[in-house]
Amino acid sequence: MIQIQNLTFGYKSSKENVLENVNLQLNPGSIVGLLGKNGTGKTTLLNLITGQLFAKQGVITIDDENVKTKSKSILEKIYFLPEELTVPSLSLENFIKLYSPFYKDYSQEVMDECMREFDLKSEKKSLNKLSMGTKKKMMICFAIATNVPYLLMDEPTNGLDIPSKRIFRKLINSHMSEDRTILISTHQVHDVEKMVDHIVIVGEKDLLVNDTIEGLSQKYTFGTTPKGEVLYSEKSLEGNLCVARRTESEEETPVSLELLFEAVNENPNAFKK
Repeated sequence: MIQIQNLTFGYKSSKENVLENVNLQLNPGSIVGLLGKNGTGKTTLLNLITGQLFAKQGVITIDDENVKTKSKSILEKIYFLPEELTVPSLSLENFIKLYSPFYKDYSQEVMDECMREFDLKSEKKSLNKLSMGTKKKMMICFAIATNVPYLLMDEPTNGLDIPSKRIFRKLINSHMSEDRTILISTHQVHDVEKMVDHIVIVGEKDLLVNDTIEGLSQKYTFGTTPKGEVLYSEKSLEGNLCVARRTESEEETPVSLELLFEAVNENPNAFKK
């Protein structure tokens, strides 16, 4: 379990904090969508969880161990795929030989499966000389193949074409398990809408939404004929699409993450707990 308690962080170059008094618990068996506009602190939060940055205040633990320790037991449990990839001048084969031993449950069988899904071949060319899309897909394959309990990915679908995004979703879903937590940070809400079961939306300095898809469907309705208080509305060909508070007499509706995202950013106070 990833536990964040009373987290506050700011860069030394700025007087303003990026995050203030953030509390978050991520349980095993969840694919979590970390959503937010550019510049709201999503990447900062990932860097804090992985121990690359340290909080001004508060504590982050992974399985009850403080990430500040950077212990072997933490490092072998977590894999972070950043948005901006910096890869060594190694072939994929040599990259795997060098880095896979750090992850005790690494599976070459899973790696090969993911490569086949993306229609990739293990080229002898250095990774840093490959196209951005090919490099991204290979690193996604390796990230999944590590089989770590905690997989964090920052904007993983950036640079992927539409078929590759579909394959990405398929691979994440097929390699999810009840003892694994996958945290995907993105501002491209549509790319993760059919995958995630827990949503965290980051606003200015704090969390605007922290709930499961099931929890959201119990609280809000999404559609053109709401009965409850309308929190957000936008025009569409079908009429006004609304996010509204769900009344006791209404049936649950599928959660529209894109609609929720727009609603929360326009009227954040309406969604805060």
